[in-house]
Amino acid sequence: MTIKKVLVIGAGTMGSGIAQLCAQQGLDAILADVSKELADKGKARLAKGMAGRVEKGKMTQAEMDQVLARITTAGDLACAKDADLVIESVVENLDVKRQVFAEVDQHARPGTILCTNTTSLSISAIAEGTRHPEQLTQMHFFNPPVIMKLVEIMPGKKTAADTVKAAAEFARALGKDPVVCHNEAPAGIVSRALGQLLNEATWMVEAGVAEPADIDKAMKLGANHPMGPLELIDLIGLDVHRAKMQTLRTVLDDPRYQHPKVVDRMIEEGRLGTKAGRGFYTYESK
Repeated sequence: MTIKKVLVIGAGTMGSGIAQLCAQQGLDAILADVSKELADKGKARLAKGMAGRVEKGKMTQAEMDQVLARITTAGDLACAKDADLVIESVVENLDVKRQVFAEVDQHARPGTILCTNTTSLSISAIAEGTRHPEQLTQMHFFNPPVIMKLVEIMPGKKTAADTVKAAAEFARALGKDPVVCHNEAPAGIVSRALGQLLNEATWMVEAGVAEPADIDKAMKLGANHPMGPLELIDLIGLDVHRAKMQTLRTVLDDPRYQHPKVVDRMIEEGRLGTKAGRGFYTYESK
C-alpha cells in the first residue's frame, strides 16, 4: 500500500519525533493529542530543535520550513479518517492505549494500518481496543526517532502477516532498519535485554556503590558503551523505565526486573530525566 499521510497520536518526545521523521521523509504528518494546545506545543518543540540545527549548519532554513509545513496538529482523533497509517505513542498505560484505538476505530478508513509504539505492553491486549486486531502491530521506535536506525516490529496474536509486512516496509521507507519478531514477547528484544542492565545500575545507586556519574563513566570506559546506563534512563524517562520494569517483573515473574525505591522517590519528586530538566543529572533546559 502507498502511505502518504501518517497520524501520530501523542505529542510527547517520541510522538513529536516520529512526526518529524515522517515529515523529513516527505510525508504529511498529523500530530494529535488530547488537546490542540498540547499538539501545538509538541510541534513548537520540534521547531525549536530544528532551529538549533539550522544555527549549526546541519539543516537549512528552507528544509526546516518544509518539514514544519508538512506537520499539522489536532486535538481529537477525527483526523484518523485522513490517515493511511496510525502510530500511537501515548503514555504506557494499557487502558489509555485501548481507549485511543477504540476512538480511532470510529474514524479510520477500512484497511488503515494501526501501530503502537509501546515499549513493554502486550500488543494483543492493546488490540482489544480495536475491532480490527489483525490490522494492529507494534512499531517500536527508539529515542530520538529521527536519528536511531532501529525499529522493532512485533505482531500480536491476531496480527495479520500483511500488517507486519506493511509496517516493515514503511520503516524502511523512513530510512530505518527494522527487526521483525516472530511472535509476541514481553518488551521485545532491546528493552528486555537492556532492561536488566539499566535496572542493575539503579540498584547500585540505591546501595550507594558509587555516584551516578562514576557508574556511567565505568560502563563507558570499561564496556565501551557510548552512553552510561543512568544517562540513558534519563533520556528514556524514569517513568517510562519504571513502567517497563513493572511489566517485565509481572509478566515474566522474574525478580531481576524489580526496580529499587530510589526510582519511585525520584519520580515522586518530578525527576523524570531530560524531559523534566532533572533526573540522575540536572539539565540546563527541558
